Amino acid sequence: MKMSEKEKNRQLNKEALLTVGLYIIFFIWWYATGYGLSNGDPSTFTYIMGLPSWFFFSCVLGWILVSIAVIVLVKKFFVEIDFEDSDEK
Repeated sequence: MKMSEKEKNRQLNKEALLTVGLYIIFFIWWYATGYGLSNGDPSTFTYIMGLPSWFFFSCVLGWILVSIAVIVLVKKFFVEIDFEDSDEK
């Protein structure tokens, strides 16, 4: 399917906004769990698989969730665009 330059730009802008939005959501998740769960004395921390819970939720679980979200985002919203020079010039 051929796309006009305007359609390509609209699709690229949509993909960029979705990517930035996903990163902002991931940053909020990382910040909230990393700093929100790490309050207090380190001797009172709970551990998951040998890691402090704040680290597990912010870095390990957050990375897994954002990886799944990126896969879903790419499969559902991204479109293959041909960037080769076209004969329309």
